[in-house]
Amino acid sequence: MNEQIRRLLERMEKVEALLSAPEVMGDQKRFRDLAQEHAHLAQIKETWNLLFQSEKQFDENRQLLENERDPAFIEFIRDENARLEQEKTYLSGKLENLLIPPDPRDNRNIILELRAGTGGDEAAIFVGDCVRMYKAYADQKGWSYELLSCTPSELGGFREYVMGVSGPNVYRLMQYEAGTHRVQRVPKTEAQGRVHTSAVTIAVLIEPDEQERVVIDEKELRIDTYRSSGAGGQHVNVTDSAVRITHLPTGTVVACQEERSQHKNKDKAMRLLIAKIAEEKARKAAQEMASVRSTQVGSGDRSERIRTYNFPQNRVTDHRIDLTLYKLDHVMQGKLDEITEALVKYFHQEKLAQVGGQVI
Repeated sequence: MNEQIRRLLERMEKVEALLSAPEVMGDQKRFRDLAQEHAHLAQIKETWNLLFQSEKQFDENRQLLENERDPAFIEFIRDENARLEQEKTYLSGKLENLLIPPDPRDNRNIILELRAGTGGDEAAIFVGDCVRMYKAYADQKGWSYELLSCTPSELGGFREYVMGVSGPNVYRLMQYEAGTHRVQRVPKTEAQGRVHTSAVTIAVLIEPDEQERVVIDEKELRIDTYRSSGAGGQHVNVTDSAVRITHLPTGTVVACQEERSQHKNKDKAMRLLIAKIAEEKARKAAQEMASVRSTQVGSGDRSERIRTYNFPQNRVTDHRIDLTLYKLDHVMQGKLDEITEALVKYFHQEKLAQVGGQVI
């Protein structure tokens, strides 16, 4: 057995024993951390066992072929081994990604901000497409999501869409979605059939936990209320339930109008404001502690064009890792693992290279 796998499976047994210990069960934070570690180790064990079984079956089939004379059975075994070869490749890649050490932030809740950039109405329509893509991905991963704020566009889609996402490995898989996403396609409004290029920007914010909670003085806030409006500016609520909050020291502005209750809109707006201020605080701290290059690795700078979605060629390209897939239709249905897992692996290797190959 691979030595690293053996150590991890031994660790799994220790974690299982700790989870049943009275002193751990009485400590909610430690119990939660150990439960998350156990879930990760259980995935490794399951994947390792499946890979072992596939390799064993492949070897047994190969031995059968050495003495088999029946042409039909030979063809059957070869087809089975072709399937097992694909299965082994998939499981090996999955195991390799699972062996990347967990980050304490992997399971943290995030706030996903999508904004229309260059391209006007077509960019807003693509924001709507991306929202559906990420919701489909969340459904496949068993994550939860909720709308925090949105500004609909008259021709469909959204000029801005903000949603909270929570679940296992949300931040681990979604952190590298931050940046500029470019789309190339023929807009529905294009009469000449010409391909247009537009873009949306995406930000991924970690929601602060209790230990990182940003304390905001109410005196530093300006809170405005107004009537909710839909696409085209028409009012959709007869009361002033929409809320806009301005943090005066930083000039940060957030708004929410999705709920009928002013109180609920204020709560959602405050969640977004706290996440934005915490992100800026963390960014400044990282700049002070590290070199410019190290802060850029995996930073998800929104000004950086990270991915292109070319609809005429059914092609999606992630420019950071030179990954091109000719299955854009599948990607837009939320099948993102091939991209997100490759990004996790790539940026982990980048970080290892920065610290001389030491696990961080």
